[in-house]
Amino acid sequence: MTACAGSGGAGAPSTASPSATPPEVLCARIVAHWSREVLDEGTYGDYQSMGLSNGQYDILRSVVDDARAAKKREGAGAAYELIHRQSREGCAARYRSGGPDKGPWR
Repeated sequence: MTACAGSGGAGAPSTASPSATPPEVLCARIVAHWSREVLDEGTYGDYQSMGLSNGQYDILRSVVDDARAAKKREGAGAAYELIHRQSREGCAARYRSGGPDKGPWR
């Protein structure tokens, strides 16, 4: 009898599972990315073309509004810090209970 390739030893199956990135982390990354783009370019795109849900787009709009004000007051560096902080906070709140509602447009 031979062991299967990639198994955990003498024929024992591997119990290691791939680590998945939590949805709130993915949300924060994509919202922060597009928030920086919108801040720098000055225009919004379609949320679907950005790969965002409607709820994530709501977070983005709020973040960008605050970042624009911060950029005027304190400069681009402060605006980018605000984007990262508020993206994390907004997405953490959205996924705190395990995820948004199950509807396709939520």
